Amino acid sequence: MSNKKIIGITGSTGLLGRTFIKENNKFKFDRFKGRVENKNHIRKWLKNKKFDVLLHLAAIVPTDIINNNYKKAIDTNFIGTKNLINEILNNKMNTWFFFSSTSHVYKPNKYKLSENSKRKPYSKYGKTKFLAENFLFNILKKKKLKICIGRIFSITHPKQKKYYVVPMIYSKIKKHHFQNEIIFKNLNHDRDFCHLNDLCNAIAILIKKKSTGVYNIASGKKTNLKFIAKYYSKRKKIKFVDNLKKTVILANISKIRKIGFKPKYRINNILADFKK
Repeated sequence: MSNKKIIGITGSTGLLGRTFIKENNKFKFDRFKGRVENKNHIRKWLKNKKFDVLLHLAAIVPTDIINNNYKKAIDTNFIGTKNLINEILNNKMNTWFFFSSTSHVYKPNKYKLSENSKRKPYSKYGKTKFLAENFLFNILKKKKLKICIGRIFSITHPKQKKYYVVPMIYSKIKKHHFQNEIIFKNLNHDRDFCHLNDLCNAIAILIKKKSTGVYNIASGKKTNLKFIAKYYSKRKKIKFVDNLKKTVILANISKIRKIGFKPKYRINNILADFKK
C-alpha cells in the first residue's frame, strides 16, 4: 500500500500544474478533469475522496481573454473556488487547501509589497482573484478549513502563449530581426519574475509546512521590462515609446523565506530558457 501523500489538483493541464506534477513524483495526484464552475463536476470528483492536500490552480489568466469575457473569468476564478470550498465543507473533508492567487490583487506601489499591503486590483484578472480571496478569508476567520493563499507574482516560460509579455517581446524581436529598428510601447514597468521551478518549490514547502494564511511567492527582485527587450535584441536598435505611467509590482518575500524558501534562479536564468 502506497504511503504517498494524496493531492487533489485542479488546473493539472496548465503550465504550473504540469510542471508541479512533473517535479513532485513523491506525491500521488488525483487530477480534476471537469469545469470548476460546474457544481456537479466538483461534487462527482470529490465524492468519497480523502485528499491530504487540494491544490486549486485552475484559472483563466490572460488579460485579453478576461477582458473579452469577464463573466467567464468570474465563473472560473471566483465561483469555481466557492464551489470547491463548499463541497469540501459539505463532505467534511480534512484537507489542506492551496489557492493560487496573484500580485494583481495589490495596489501598485514603488515599495516592496508585503502580504499586508493594500489590496486594490489593477486588472480584471486581479478582481476575480480578489473576490475569491475575500470568500476564503471568511472561511479562514471561521476556522472551518486550513487554507493557504499563494500570491504569485510574474512567471514566464517558453511554453507560455505569445500574449504574455516575455514571449511577446521574444517573438517580436525574433520575427523582426531583419529590421534596423524595433519599436516597443509601454515597457516602462518594473515586475518581479519568479522562475517556474522556484514557484513549484515554494508550493512544495507550503505543503510540507501546512502553512495557512497569505504568502507572497516571488523572487523579491525587480526587473524592468525594457531590460528584457535589450537582453534579446543583441545589436538591434530598440526604440521605446512610453505612453503610460510607470508601475512597480515588487514582492517582499520575508514571510515565505522564514519557512525555508530561497529563490535559486535570477532573471537571466529565466530569459535564457527561451534560447534553449
